[in-house]
Amino acid sequence: MTVTALERGRAAFDARAWGRCVAELGEADTQDPLDFDDLRRLSIGAFLAGDDELSEAVLVRGFRHCVEHRRWTESATCAFWLSFMLAQAGEHGRSSGWLERCRQLVAEHDLQDAEPGLAVAALEAHLMAESGRFDEALVSARRTASQAQAVGAVDVRTLALLDAGHCLLGLRRNAEAVRVYDEVMLEVTGGMLSPPVTGMAYCGVIAACMDLRDLRRAREWTAALSSWADDESGVPYRGFCLVHRAQIMAMGGSWADAMAEARSACDVLAEPALGLAWYALGELHRLTGSYADAEDAYRTANSLGQQPEPGLARLRLAQGRTDAALATVRRLYAEGQRTDRADVLVAYAEVVLAAGDLEAACAASEELTALAGAQDSPMLTACAQETAAALLGAEGASADALPLLRRAWAGWRELGMPYDAARVRVRIGDCCRALGDDSSALMEYDAARATFEQLGARPDVERVDRRTGAADRAPGGLTGREVEVLRLVAAGHGNREIAHRLFLSEKTVARHLSNIYGKLGCGSRGAATAWAHDHGLV
Repeated sequence: MTVTALERGRAAFDARAWGRCVAELGEADTQDPLDFDDLRRLSIGAFLAGDDELSEAVLVRGFRHCVEHRRWTESATCAFWLSFMLAQAGEHGRSSGWLERCRQLVAEHDLQDAEPGLAVAALEAHLMAESGRFDEALVSARRTASQAQAVGAVDVRTLALLDAGHCLLGLRRNAEAVRVYDEVMLEVTGGMLSPPVTGMAYCGVIAACMDLRDLRRAREWTAALSSWADDESGVPYRGFCLVHRAQIMAMGGSWADAMAEARSACDVLAEPALGLAWYALGELHRLTGSYADAEDAYRTANSLGQQPEPGLARLRLAQGRTDAALATVRRLYAEGQRTDRADVLVAYAEVVLAAGDLEAACAASEELTALAGAQDSPMLTACAQETAAALLGAEGASADALPLLRRAWAGWRELGMPYDAARVRVRIGDCCRALGDDSSALMEYDAARATFEQLGARPDVERVDRRTGAADRAPGGLTGREVEVLRLVAAGHGNREIAHRLFLSEKTVARHLSNIYGKLGCGSRGAATAWAHDHGLV
């Protein structure tokens, strides 16, 4: 018996082989125009195969088919998902037009309590939340979720629950928000949602976990998303998920992978996720010491609507521009309703301590400690302990700071965040040195330096070297970064390869080479290589 293209396309849809589904249903459509149910399959398949344009075109055909056959519920549903899809793509004018068509169909055909009417209610709750009307939006979202459950509209219920979680975060009712997100993930793992809503739920919950500094859940759901995407035969990462994936990689110490992921996100994403992608890239450049590239990335993020803070303030501090960093963090600190309040407090304390304002650092430390207690977040607890210890160290109470630092170090280690753990070891070394225990201090510095070297955290390597005196022993007056570049030149690597290995731009590598030539009095790579051999650098 011959199996038709239509049958093969339906089987591919059921098997979640999206590319094959699109090819087979597309072939079937050329033989005999598809009906609505198969158009829906083709639209979902195209979306999950990464072809948004085809997905939209097919869904428009589905809408027209349903209008022609007076299938008003399906017509309104098509209009809603077209509106939703276009909004995700940043085409807000066309999205608004399709939403208005959906509203008209809902009103004209009394569909308020059917799936399209409830979908509109969920979207309106989302828009209320986006405008800051969290209390009102929360009531609407919860009511919509309950009504959607009653009629079996599982996709709409999930969207409404995501809205409710967003509202609870906005109201600082974080524990309640976590419970809502856990409920959402029960729906996701139950396999009852459509693939597009499943992906959306994963991304929404992961974003919330990152805001809450709930790294355990963020990692758990990111791993689940990766597994689901693999199982779904090519479901693309979209939007903020791609950025959060890079951030989680960076936290875990996979900086090279995180850099590649962040660059990929900058290449493929659209606003508003694109701004966050550039900010994440800027953070990686800052940590690896590529300050010019970091500044460029932060500026690009800002041009896309993503505030480059508190990363830019930390960059200013690293550049020695303490006054500029101080002005920025004071402004951030005054903005009490920011969702990244914990990050702001940590950066604020760091900068005001550098400026010698212990009173301001004390206030930030106390607020951060209270915030960590309220959220029951191991990540925030480690931040609070480290910040409190830094304050004690600045006050000369190194013996009191040490127990807090050791708890913070254990916390970062348990979270699998090697950079943060190494940073705390430097603070432990500072306290040991202040207490006259130079031997223990050097052991802490050496352990931290090894981690920084492995990660590529060049500024931190140089800070440790200044503490141990190693920085004064570099020949030719070269900086640590210049020594690293020179060694790679002597090993025969070109500028592009050096840039890749050190997470730099080729322009930055060229600037380092120019500085090296000037300091050594060399005019070529060959002469610089000979100098490196003569002075024991290779």
